[in-house]
Amino acid sequence: MTNPALRVAILGVSGRMGRALLSAIDERPEAKLTGASASPSSQWNGKDAGEPFGSTRRGVTISGDVALAIRDADVAIDFTLPEATAGNLRACVAAGRPVVIGTTGHDEAARQEIARAAERIPVISAPNMSLGVNLLLKLVEMTAARLDAGYDIEIFEAHHRNKKDAPSGTALALGRSAAQGRGVSLDAVAEMAREGNTGARGRGAIGFSVFRGGDVVGDHTVTFAGIGERIELTHRASDRMAFARGAVAAAAWLAGRKPGLYSMQDVLGLNDR
Repeated sequence: MTNPALRVAILGVSGRMGRALLSAIDERPEAKLTGASASPSSQWNGKDAGEPFGSTRRGVTISGDVALAIRDADVAIDFTLPEATAGNLRACVAAGRPVVIGTTGHDEAARQEIARAAERIPVISAPNMSLGVNLLLKLVEMTAARLDAGYDIEIFEAHHRNKKDAPSGTALALGRSAAQGRGVSLDAVAEMAREGNTGARGRGAIGFSVFRGGDVVGDHTVTFAGIGERIELTHRASDRMAFARGAVAAAAWLAGRKPGLYSMQDVLGLNDR
């Protein structure tokens, strides 16, 4: 039997995305799971990677030690928590392992940590790993560039009741794409909250609306509302496999690249490099 072309470690294997990532790896015959981590206090440490989901044994033991989890991997996929990112990055830099970061909710300090790591290893960091969402980001930028501020931009996002951050990382990324299309800073035009007598909408504002409830995986709609017409660009995720497949595709693309901070736009061939 030949060795797989892509050896993958999953950081955060026992979490919400773990099962989907395992399935996405199974879908690619050239890929194989070679390492898995959970938080140091996880009940699953020392167990087989398939055990948290009652699935087939993987022959890979979950570890609370990230360095051990990535030892035999070509690339790591990180779906953990924002506070774990810095430690995971340090382990990947020390081992010289590329890493795909699907974790969201990073603050500015964490984003700077990611940028510093990318000076030494290849890194993909994206607020959403779905290939469809990342195509949507480009479409939003293109549309905003071609419609003037007479078209009001509103970004609506919906997620399950347990999501902690709002607006979602994807909604903010869509806002940044729209702002970039118009040649402005999102911070300068974002309208995050409306309550009471807010007055008329400001020209050029990019508004955000948030829904939390039920088990919604993730819906995002960007509306360009003009006088007499509206353009709506929508992506709806019905299964976490969309994110998992995108993450594994990103891992396959990233393996063997030069150090640098890449995006899913690069994976899709939408950026000039």
